[in-house]
Amino acid sequence: MENIVPEYLNIGDTIGIVALAGRTNQKHLDNAIAVFTKWGFKTEVGKYIFENYNNFSATDEHRAEDINNMIRNPKVKAIISLRGGYGTTRIIEKIDLQYLKQNPKWIIGFSDITVLHSALNNIGICSLHATMPTNFDTTDVISLESLKNTLLGLKNRYEIKPEKINILGKAKSEIIGGNLSILYSLNATKYDLDYSDKILFIEDLNEYLYHLDRMMLNLKLSGKLSKIKALIVGGMSSMLDNETPYGKSAYEIILEHVKEYNYPVLFNFPAGHIQKNFALTMGSEVLVDVTEKICKVNFMQ
Repeated sequence: MENIVPEYLNIGDTIGIVALAGRTNQKHLDNAIAVFTKWGFKTEVGKYIFENYNNFSATDEHRAEDINNMIRNPKVKAIISLRGGYGTTRIIEKIDLQYLKQNPKWIIGFSDITVLHSALNNIGICSLHATMPTNFDTTDVISLESLKNTLLGLKNRYEIKPEKINILGKAKSEIIGGNLSILYSLNATKYDLDYSDKILFIEDLNEYLYHLDRMMLNLKLSGKLSKIKALIVGGMSSMLDNETPYGKSAYEIILEHVKEYNYPVLFNFPAGHIQKNFALTMGSEVLVDVTEKICKVNFMQ
């Protein structure tokens, strides 16, 4: 059964702005309002985005209250988190997912927001893995346009240059995934994803190489890597190493754990904690075609 695609936006519709994880500042909000206003959208701002409680933008209760107010507000057609960081897992139990299931709307973000993408996938709702306002002033134009395109109902079709370590092939299926560390943290919880026959996307930031190996082994030993139909690898940014070098790059570590499987693997896809952060409609059907000359990722809905 296909997942529910939230209603696309029209010019003049309202986008709700919340802060689900780390501390925010006025610049993040200014970025959001400037871009959305330029695109012709109105904005609604969460009450507690600048509360700044310890490491978080606000207390768990207030962060959850802000997004629940946006979920229940009929004039808000999409909801974006100002930034990631850490904290969405702490409030996922407090978010009114059942109301959202009955009244779907676009949830936008990446990194720590992977928690919400996973939760929404489990209840059959598509969501939008895309750049957030904290990055709007550094994200490239194509990435911002891909976010706008999705909100307006236009299909994103991407073509990128091949990498020598790619595994060639073609697959069409539902795309899932997001930040690898978050996916790893959700393992064996009720928010864990069903990887069977899916196209998996992963990206990460500031992880030790040995820990990347551990996370990939977790996916492998749990049987998840053997179940997927394709793997898309985004940015593995600012990876860390010990005093004694691990001896392999991030991409080499990933390739080691998937090369035995008979499905396409696309490396260096422009999404994640990098300047190019193309929008991905999680839960949507996507065609992946990896050849020696060009690599395509085309969204079908």
